[in-house]
This record gives sequence, C-alpha cells and structure tokens, in this order.
Amino acid sequence: MTKTNLTRRSVMQTGAVAGAGLALPTILTAGSHAGFANAPTGSTVTLGFNVPQSGPYADEGNDELKAYKLAVEHLNGEGDGGMLQTFSSKALDGTGILGKKVEYVTGDTQTNADAARASARSMIEKDGAIMITGGSSSGVAVAVQSLCQDAGIIFMAGLTHSNDTTGKDKKANGFRHFFNSYMTGAALAPILADRYGADRKAYHLTADYNWGYTTEEAVRNSTEALGWETVAAVKTPLSQTDFSSYVAPVLNSGADVLILNHYGGNMVNSLTSAVEFGLRAAQANGKNFEIVVPLYSRLMAKGAGKNVAGIFGTTGWHWSLENTAGSRYTGTNAFVKSFGEKYGYPPSQAAHTCYCQALLYADAVQRGGSFNPCSVVEALEGFEFDGMGNGPTLYRAEDHQCIKDVLVVRGKENPANDFDLLELVDITPAEAVTFDPAIFGGNLGSCNPGA
Repeated sequence: MTKTNLTRRSVMQTGAVAGAGLALPTILTAGSHAGFANAPTGSTVTLGFNVPQSGPYADEGNDELKAYKLAVEHLNGEGDGGMLQTFSSKALDGTGILGKKVEYVTGDTQTNADAARASARSMIEKDGAIMITGGSSSGVAVAVQSLCQDAGIIFMAGLTHSNDTTGKDKKANGFRHFFNSYMTGAALAPILADRYGADRKAYHLTADYNWGYTTEEAVRNSTEALGWETVAAVKTPLSQTDFSSYVAPVLNSGADVLILNHYGGNMVNSLTSAVEFGLRAAQANGKNFEIVVPLYSRLMAKGAGKNVAGIFGTTGWHWSLENTAGSRYTGTNAFVKSFGEKYGYPPSQAAHTCYCQALLYADAVQRGGSFNPCSVVEALEGFEFDGMGNGPTLYRAEDHQCIKDVLVVRGKENPANDFDLLELVDITPAEAVTFDPAIFGGNLGSCNPGA
C-alpha cells in the first residue's frame, strides 16, 4: 500500500472539492402557520436544547449548550454573526426566524434515553418548543428522534455517531449533521493499515449500546478487509468508570492492537487503565502494541492528557481546520472567533455540529417560508451548502444524513497548550466515505406535522 500522508487524497493539497403514550402538543393556529404542532402565534419562537448536563458525556453537553446559545445570539442579530457571514445560504439576516425572535429552553438528557425523552416531552408539551436538538449519545438521539416524529416536531440531532440514527432508526422528522460510524471506518482503516501494517490482531472494548455496536462493526469490517484479524470483542457498560478488569486480559489475548470504542469520560477512563497496565510500552507478536480510539474529540484528548500522544482516531471537525487545510473549510475561523471571544477557548466538534444544526434549521424555515415540519423537511432534503466549516456538504434526501469530509487525527506528542492536542493526519473526501443508504435499512416514512 502506498504511503499515506496529508496529501494522499488531494483534499488538503488542493482545497478542491416517539414513543408510545406521548400526549401530542396542542395545535395552535396563526394564519399561514396553522395546522401543525406548536405553531408560533406571537413575536417569538422557542427552540428546545436537550443536552447531557450530567453523566459521562457532560463535558460534550456543556460545549453543545454554549454553542446553541451562541447560535441564538447570531440568529437574533447579536454578536458578530459567526457563520451567518460565511454560510452559502443568505436567507438568514439576523432578524430571528421569519421575523420572530428566537428563545430557547433547555433539558438535561443525563446521557440516558428515558431522561432525554422526558425532558424533550416537557419542552414540547409545556414550553411549546417548535424544534428539539441536542444529545451526545446515539441511544438518546434515537429515542428523542422517535418521540419528535410522533409529536410532529423536527429533531436536529446533535452529537450522534451510530449508523442507526440515520439508518435503521431514521425518521422523516429527524436530521443529522454529524458523520457516522461507517464513515469513521472508511476513513480510519487505510491509515491504520499504512502505519501499523496489514498483519495485525485487534481486541475491541465496546460501549454497550447502539453507538458502540455500529462503531465496532464499522472498524472491524474496514480493518479486516485490509488484512487485520479480530481476536476478541468485549462489551462494557456505559456507566462503567473503572475499566481495569476489562483491560487486564488484553495482553494475554494474542492481540497487538486495542481498539477503544468508547467516547467521552468512558474513553478517558479506559485509556487511562490501558496505560496503567503498560499497554503503551508493551510488545506483542513481535510488534509494538498500539491503541486506537475510533471517534476522537478535543475534550476527550484534554481529559486523557499525555496518554493520547500518537493515538489515531477520527473527528468531524477541528478548530484549526481552516488554518491547516485552507479555504475549503471556510466558516471554521468565523465560528472559532465568535465562540472563543465569548467563552475564552476554542469550540469542540460537539459545539460545532450543534451550532450548525441550529443555523441549518433556521435557514430551512426561512427558505421554506414556514415553521411547518413538512416545509422544513422539504427545504433540507437534498440541500447542498458550504461555508460552515466542513467544506461542500450535502443533506442527503434518502436518509437525512450529511455527507462531508472526514478528518483522521492523532494525539500530539508535544502539544503547545491545552487546546493544541490533536494533529491532522489526513482528510478523507466526502466521496470516499459515501455509502448506499439502503445498507443500514430503516424507513424514513413521511413527515409528521402533528396536526
């Protein structure tokens, strides 16, 4: 296989290219906005931000909520406008959404599907939220997406990576901006085979819920296709904090690579255990033992500290992307400037995808001329856009999945500061991670306006 580097695929070089028993909300009417759930009648419109403010993904949720609040400011004409200035669609003008000032309510998903459904239901039924967005767990995203479908509310998924969200559990009222597990496998496996060789034996530790399952499957399929062998795959509870009993058997398993299909605090704790058991310094099968983290974030890297040095993974976006890879990723610097000036540090990929989702929803309403969910669906399906930090992006009609470039990164050996923790290794262009939506099954169904 040819050597893989930053220019391998030319992108960086050239800059080219709901649930049972849900009580439906009251149907309000207001002229052209009649006949759908929570139709706004006054001078304001309410969005629901449902994020993990507690639990293992709380760090991600904190950044998500900050990004949503920033998006509201920009939609209402406050601050410097952020990515409204770079977004290829020029429908939004800082006067709210269809002239209505944007307000919001928040909920705590607790990284728990039942808690997330309860908080989303409250925002819909009690607060009149016209759209729900957020989450840092695919289990949460799938649960809330189903609830929103039943209620006739648009769901703009936050940080959810499982294939299921826009696969077997996809819904017409749901949309995902973040990439998925399949795209991680497709981008990461060639890099791993190039750097570590094709003759490798992998041991997977996998979070025991739908994101973990599909990420393990994607990485297994992609690495095995290049010659790797999977010697074990062990499920770990999402609530687990001490991973020593799961890591201890790895060195005697015959494996020479440990793949941690963990995210957030789970990944920090499992990686710490792996380092404490000496895996970073070990040898197996005559090779240096390696560790891989398929889905990375800067927040996780910060939590894990020096333990992430040299470890490969993928990410959906990084705050340095425009400076590193050029004008293809316009919008990155505008968002980093806005977020950094308000909060004092650069945003995470969780913050980025949630900010984008808020703007994409508002833009779809504006372009369609209505808050009616069916109008929003029509405006987003097949929508091609640019200027939001990921390069040219498609909101695919068939599964409501955004198709865009995927970044391969690794932990820096000598970071300059607490935010300079990941280095960009490669960018896989969208066409190289595009897949047939039929492979994951599911049925979008029809949009539900809740009337």
